Amino acid sequence: MRKVKCFAAGALWVMCLSAQTTPAKPQDGGQQKDDSQKTQNSQSLPPGPVGLQPLLGSGAKADGTANPGAPDASAPADPNRMAAPGANTPGSGVPGKAPVDAKVYVIGAEDVIHVLVWNQANLSGDFVVRPDGRFSMPLIGDVQAADRTPEQLGTEIEQKLKDGHYLLEPNVSVGVNQVNSKKYFIDGEVNRPGAYPLVVPTTIMEALVNAGGFRDFANMKKIKILRAGGKEILKFNYKDVSKGKHLEENKLLQPGDHIIIP
Repeated sequence: MRKVKCFAAGALWVMCLSAQTTPAKPQDGGQQKDDSQKTQNSQSLPPGPVGLQPLLGSGAKADGTANPGAPDASAPADPNRMAAPGANTPGSGVPGKAPVDAKVYVIGAEDVIHVLVWNQANLSGDFVVRPDGRFSMPLIGDVQAADRTPEQLGTEIEQKLKDGHYLLEPNVSVGVNQVNSKKYFIDGEVNRPGAYPLVVPTTIMEALVNAGGFRDFANMKKIKILRAGGKEILKFNYKDVSKGKHLEENKLLQPGDHIIIP
């Protein structure tokens, strides 16, 4: 009986000792590995704004599902949506167009015109009207531009392209980039003398304003306008017109008019 008790006490002591030396759970080691792996992954990410989540593709939501309203990244891009309207895009207008009326303005020598043939970039471009009033255009050669409005010139170019069997239904627009054929001149006691383009209807008073005003010793009562090469002389009294008197003197300028301020 005494031996049985000793054996039972020994067994109990072995059980207590094994309970105190139980090894660590393998889950702790796995958790440490996961933490170290997350740390390495976070260090490999590119730097970004603090507190912002990584950007997702335009075709996915945060939960990974597709966004029906977003464009498909695998689909080919549409050039018409990517590019801004250019010179060959209908409705974009003629680039660099001067403020002239295409139905009224008469083209002259040295004017810079822009011919736009829709969907024909090799036929479109800027052209300078020569002193003989003509310019050279691809395929159809010399074209008379002087003494014609931009609208009339566009119609003539369309007809030439049809007659030459180059295009079946050409669509041509003509604009004026620079007005060099129509000028007026200001000379004398003004701050900015020189030649000015006569793009829009301009009165004598407006022309003097464009010249930056008078100098100190300008005689504003005896201004002269030489017209038609000096064959006609107009008188202009700035003092009176500025006070509302003799407004009939404030005439519209004509190409070639020469304003002289003594």
